[in-house]
Amino acid sequence: MIVILKPGVTEEQIQHIVTKAESLGLKAHISRGVQRSIIGFIGPEDVLRVTPLEVFPGVESVMEVLSPYRFVSREFQAEDSVIQIKDGVAIGGKALAVMAGPCSIESYESLLEVAKEIKKAGARILRGGAFKPRTSPYEFQGLGEEGLRIMKKVAEETGLATVTELMDVRHVELLDRYVDMFQIGARNMQNFTLLREVGKTKKPVLLKRGMSATMKEWLMSAEYIFSEGNPNVVFCERGIRTFETETRNTFDINAIPVIKSKTHLPIIADPSHGTGRWGLVGSIARAAVAAGADGLMIEVHANPEEARSDGAQSLLPKNFSQLMKDLRAVAEAVGRTL
Repeated sequence: MIVILKPGVTEEQIQHIVTKAESLGLKAHISRGVQRSIIGFIGPEDVLRVTPLEVFPGVESVMEVLSPYRFVSREFQAEDSVIQIKDGVAIGGKALAVMAGPCSIESYESLLEVAKEIKKAGARILRGGAFKPRTSPYEFQGLGEEGLRIMKKVAEETGLATVTELMDVRHVELLDRYVDMFQIGARNMQNFTLLREVGKTKKPVLLKRGMSATMKEWLMSAEYIFSEGNPNVVFCERGIRTFETETRNTFDINAIPVIKSKTHLPIIADPSHGTGRWGLVGSIARAAVAAGADGLMIEVHANPEEARSDGAQSLLPKNFSQLMKDLRAVAEAVGRTL
């Protein structure tokens, strides 16, 4: 249920509506727009149907949300959301956001080298894994908290925002101390316990699409986060599993305009995981920007041959710099900036 408020509604009237609804067992979320503010309610359908919210002062109209994903739907909020990662860094709006860095944090020196190069090229967010989900238990699993310390130190020296993958509910508070944005990886897209825990924080969340997830399932996962009180969600298309074996995954370019049509939340693209081959990253990155993506996540490593994970899909800093130049032309052509 969505309550559309009148222009000029007072804060006291808003709080009166919320207090009354919560006393009936409904959960409220307020979205403040430029011209209109609305309140979304979730709760027992029978209560929603019989509670006369239309009679409350400040209410203009009441409407039902038809989408099962209520808070993330365009019905709940028509305007595009802009998600603030840290001061001066956001995802959404006219400017594209680029996050880049190695698959795994390997050392302070190597991460600092890459961080300086990606910042020079125009990236604003540093990515890097401290806890790595690997198919084999014998492969490099990341440096853990030491990796987080390295990332935080590098971020302080370069001014970049940071994002890293959160794999375990026991690590929420740990990562919260070190990074600016949680990443929920493909393997955990439907780990509902984990989604609820990050939903209880206000930390921005990068939600990657599951390997075989439908777009509806992906949207419902975002709803888990949003329904717990955290509206700071960004989608990330990283390719899906199909019968094709020429690439690591099949990058679903359709996902970008479809998700943009169904939700007010931003979406970025990960052409590195989408292809698994560094030589294809540029083509898919340009296509994603042309399709309407709000940003990109690209793996960059100073020496991919020696990378402890995903070297085959990592760009050299010089190749990343050239790609950023190419992307500026595409962004300008579709009315965006980089």
